[in-house]
Amino acid sequence: MESVTTSRTTSNESPVAATSAAAKAAAAAKPKILESDPEKKKKALAHERISYPFWFGGSASSFAACVTHPLDLVKVRLQLRSGDAPKNMSGTFMHIVRTQGPTGLYNGLTASLLRQMTYSTVRFGVYEELKTRYTPEGTKPSLPLLIGLSTFSGFLGGISGNAADVTNVRMQQDAALPPAQRRGYKHGLDGMFRMLREEGVRSWFRGVWPNSTRAALMNASQLATYDTFKTMLITYTPLGDTTTTHFASSLLAGFMATTICSPVDVIKSRVMSTSHKQGIAHLLREIYAKEGITWMFKGWVPAFLRLGP
Repeated sequence: MESVTTSRTTSNESPVAATSAAAKAAAAAKPKILESDPEKKKKALAHERISYPFWFGGSASSFAACVTHPLDLVKVRLQLRSGDAPKNMSGTFMHIVRTQGPTGLYNGLTASLLRQMTYSTVRFGVYEELKTRYTPEGTKPSLPLLIGLSTFSGFLGGISGNAADVTNVRMQQDAALPPAQRRGYKHGLDGMFRMLREEGVRSWFRGVWPNSTRAALMNASQLATYDTFKTMLITYTPLGDTTTTHFASSLLAGFMATTICSPVDVIKSRVMSTSHKQGIAHLLREIYAKEGITWMFKGWVPAFLRLGP
């Protein structure tokens, strides 16, 4: 009787044991297959999903702003250049250091940090969240999906960070203005609340449409092309998922984003720097009459050096 029971138990357990053993064998064999086939390994790595905290992009951008702020300041000075101010990046750097000292290169840093904590947190956070939601597991997102999601998240980011961006542009340009026209904001928050008191709440949304358009173009051209370039480099080159791959992807994406966004960026800076209402069409006619087509790429070099690497 006992032998019959034992026989039945063994018979009942054997399919489960066999299934478990097969699963373990398949799991053990999978890494070996990937190791023996580098191409499959690279493709699996390219499609691997990594989740980041919502605030990750904003905090990283804030740290980066502490290093790249001088380039952003020089870019704004070149975009708003008037009179006999230096015409190139190196001349602008030297002029600021001579007239204000090295600390002059960090005018508006507090406003820049406020901008990154709003604009970058929203654009990166929304982009990553939507990309995770709308990309099936084990597949890579399509380029149209990346462009659509990054455009939407960039537009939202531009709106959320507009007030800090206006303050940032004004603080960066303040020292280049005649003494009677300087605003003298003490820091980013002081500038935002003084704008609210002196110009009303609409001042926080000055230039919001060119700013949001620029942010949408920036996100679409930078984030979408970064993911695309990274996937291509991992899949079709021997680089793999290395620091070199990320740097090369960033450089290529930065070149495309800087070139596409430069004209809108110039318009955004000029609208934000003023306190009076001025239509964009009138502004375009005015700067084209004075500066020709070259106005579209004013400040391109420092903008690329800041964004690319």
